[in-house]
Amino acid sequence: MKIAILIPCYNEELTVEKVVTDFKKYSSDADIYVYDNNSKDKTYELAVKSGAIVKKESKQGKGNVVKSMFRDIDADVYVLVDGDDTYPAEEVQKLIDPVINDNVDMVIGDRLSNGTYFSENKRGFHGFGNNLVKGLINRLFRSNVKDIMTGYRAYSKRFVKCMPIMSDGFQIETEMTIFSLVYGMNIKEVPITYRDRPEGSESKLNTFSDGLKVLVTLFDLFKNYRPFLFFGIISFIFGLVGLIVGLPVITEFIQTAFITKIPSAILAASLCIISFILFLVGVILDSIKNQTQILFQMHVNEFMRNKK
Repeated sequence: MKIAILIPCYNEELTVEKVVTDFKKYSSDADIYVYDNNSKDKTYELAVKSGAIVKKESKQGKGNVVKSMFRDIDADVYVLVDGDDTYPAEEVQKLIDPVINDNVDMVIGDRLSNGTYFSENKRGFHGFGNNLVKGLINRLFRSNVKDIMTGYRAYSKRFVKCMPIMSDGFQIETEMTIFSLVYGMNIKEVPITYRDRPEGSESKLNTFSDGLKVLVTLFDLFKNYRPFLFFGIISFIFGLVGLIVGLPVITEFIQTAFITKIPSAILAASLCIISFILFLVGVILDSIKNQTQILFQMHVNEFMRNKK
């Protein structure tokens, strides 16, 4: 089995050499790739010195780096890990084994279940954001994923070569998780130990701006992957408001056989028409989504036949 360790980096000169060295030690048969994303420090030079296969990605953003990695690198098992030395290389086999032995498409390194993330992480809002995104995804997509935002994952070749990556930044973890849930990819979570960044190393994740991007991405993926529910909720709101506005008009007509509240009648009728149109939009887009899932499954089947 060909194993590839993928390490996207941006200004990680304090840690990249240690990360590469650690993974060489605990996964000696793997190819280790470092993709430098326009670093302003010595990340590139130190990655080369450590013996990794080093390339540059000019498009800024973790999503763009992962997209290039998935496109360029050929392997049977892919391990994606941040270059900030927060994830333990000594636990890498826990992520690789389910892909090799259990036909799992994505193994998630769960930092939250054993409590190490909350004890090590010094940025309180990051924990709040993790829980917020996790709760929303589990409710909207009827799942029970314990750690959505972790940067330590392993993938099968089927997943890497079949998933279209649309995100350009830190939304990539959210996108991959939702994609796996919607398209029925095999997911497994394994608890891992998390440690905070070493002193002097700074997180590139902005709690508020990147958190907002993640929420916008979640909103967009919910619209794309569950359109009937998305437009159904909006349709229900418009219909309910239309009913509330039109109820006095209906009551007046029943009692007097006349309508004097003309503006209210027009507004209520307009809201109900919009509600009906939104409902139809949800039905049509849901049918298109179902066809897309069928085409994707056919694409996966074709990929597996070619792989054999």
